Amino acid sequence: MRGYRQLKNLKRRVVVITGASSGLGEQFAYQAAREGAIVVGCARRQDKLDQVARQCQHLSGQPAYGLAVDMTDPAQIQAVIAQVEREIGPIAVLINNAGFGLMEDFLTFDMATAEKMMRVNVLGLMYATQEVALKMAERQCGAIINVASMAGKMATPKSTVYSATKFAVLGFSNALRLELKPLGISVLTVNPGPIATNFFNIADKSGQYLAKLGKIVLQPEDVAAKVLATVGTSRREVNLPGIMEVGARLYSLFPGLGDVLAGGLFNKK
Repeated sequence: MRGYRQLKNLKRRVVVITGASSGLGEQFAYQAAREGAIVVGCARRQDKLDQVARQCQHLSGQPAYGLAVDMTDPAQIQAVIAQVEREIGPIAVLINNAGFGLMEDFLTFDMATAEKMMRVNVLGLMYATQEVALKMAERQCGAIINVASMAGKMATPKSTVYSATKFAVLGFSNALRLELKPLGISVLTVNPGPIATNFFNIADKSGQYLAKLGKIVLQPEDVAAKVLATVGTSRREVNLPGIMEVGARLYSLFPGLGDVLAGGLFNKK
């Protein structure tokens, strides 16, 4: 068995997760730990990372680590990746999960915040991916998972900047997949709809968005389990929930109808 297909079994494999201190990233860490991986969580909050690492050790029986990093700082990203490769082991799986959003009208959107969102959601992801993929290419084996969003397939009002970042992640990932496949590296894009995490503590100032969506809201542990189950396969995307995947397809095939869906049915902001 060659290339990324070797990674069907994650036991004692090094899995690096950005944005691992809470929410979906935290659940990625726990799911990887349940599969016996050596988890390396990265985020800004060292205290939260330490808690996640302790729980991962309990679940996996393997070492687990929390390394503080600011995803807007390329030097920090490069230093952390080098440290993992040097001190912990070869990175088998990279999960680019770090990111944030803000639901506001573009005409009054603070452009300094827009720039920071681009740096975290897009450029930070790219820097981490390049550093890790160079090492994976030498080994002819690896899996890269980029967390995008349904907002990158179907933009809705008050998601202008966030959608722009996720459209960028999708385009980057689709091209990267073709470049890296001959090198034994898989690239998966995760496109979830709204997830019940503290992401919306920042994104939704009203505090009502998730409540309006009802049963369509995803649970982070379910998303993490479905995503980790694809490692070692050639799966190109995970799209959740199903109703939003259908909506995104209609959006692409029938743009006029897509605008009606995006501006009405799927717009609860």
